[in-house]
Amino acid sequence: MRYKLTFVAVLALLASSAFAANSQPTAVYTFICNGNAFERIGGCPEGGRPDSLIQASDGNFYGAAQDSMEGSSSPTGGTVFSVTAAGKFTRLHVFAPGPNKTYATGNLPGNIVQGPDGKLYGDTLFGGIDGCNGYCGYGLLYRINTDGSDFQIVHKFCSEANCADGNAGYFMSVGTDGNIYGTTYYGGTNSAGTIFQIVPSTGAYKVVVNFDFSTTGENPGALVSGPDGTFYGLTASSSGEVLFHYNESTGVLSTALLNFPLFNGLPSHGGDLTLGPNGNFYGLYGVYGVSGEGVFEVDVDGSNLQLFSFYTTQDGAGEPDGLLLASDGNFWMADIVGNSYGNIITLSPADGSLIQTLKPFNSKAAVGAYPMVILQAKDGTLWGTTDSFGNATTGHFGDGTVFSLNAGLPPR
Repeated sequence: MRYKLTFVAVLALLASSAFAANSQPTAVYTFICNGNAFERIGGCPEGGRPDSLIQASDGNFYGAAQDSMEGSSSPTGGTVFSVTAAGKFTRLHVFAPGPNKTYATGNLPGNIVQGPDGKLYGDTLFGGIDGCNGYCGYGLLYRINTDGSDFQIVHKFCSEANCADGNAGYFMSVGTDGNIYGTTYYGGTNSAGTIFQIVPSTGAYKVVVNFDFSTTGENPGALVSGPDGTFYGLTASSSGEVLFHYNESTGVLSTALLNFPLFNGLPSHGGDLTLGPNGNFYGLYGVYGVSGEGVFEVDVDGSNLQLFSFYTTQDGAGEPDGLLLASDGNFWMADIVGNSYGNIITLSPADGSLIQTLKPFNSKAAVGAYPMVILQAKDGTLWGTTDSFGNATTGHFGDGTVFSLNAGLPPR
């Protein structure tokens, strides 16, 4: 999945386990495209391939669907949408090609976040430059009201010389100072990625950190809030994996080198971070050139790195949305499995071991296939999206769903 650092994952970890009979996800909304279900070619008026989802302050769910047309290896367009808990769907915005198919307002939307002003902030992978096709441009940041009004372009990436303003935007989060922060995977003055800031009151954009491969690392991952609310994340440096800490109130960036070990002479590496139930960070690690994955734990200062059992497998798998710490104190993860349609798994923070596995996804299932996102709503239910399939009437085909799962978890 784009925007996320995808690693080969853990099929041996995905051993079967029984859920309660009533703990099966249900399709809340299915994205429908026009065309033959076998060929899967046609337009998707409400969007297709939903790959992001949040629950906003009004209790409704908001997300972005990647494309507006299926049947091409280079999909284009996309939408922003809302879904109520009762399943009422509203298309809020369409990323239109424009008269010359330049996608000047963005193409292929990614993740979104709600700002303190109530608006939705998001990014697109391409678009934003007039005079070329939709795959020109380096993407942009936008914001929009939750009712779909007042769409605004906040910033176009690489609008400065040598992409000093960043390239390839990543997840965004709200800082303790009320501003919105995110990372770019590339760009900046050292071409190693950046941390950027958006001021909601004005829409002003600026780079606040320029990473450096030799010192602070390059290609920063997603920002995650630590116990004190300030931001942490991972980069890769010439010396290995780096845990960085950015205090948005002071503007200070500090780093700690994480000594991920070698496996048979091959380096291991960590993915995006999640704050665990004990106040430490957790994430998934992989080994270059080896299929498999495991869970790691590290203190917030970068000390006491611990790698739990590494599971090898002959199949590849993905890590769409990292680890979700749910209200039961365990980690839940939506996982795309290399030779099947994906699972939802639960992992123990104590030792990274598998607790249970749910396998409801396939090309004929009402919930579709290839889960991309999983989150926990305020009432304790789990919500997520699938990237493909879902039920449709004759002459149409499903192109992903929004689903919910009542796993009996307590409210958040």
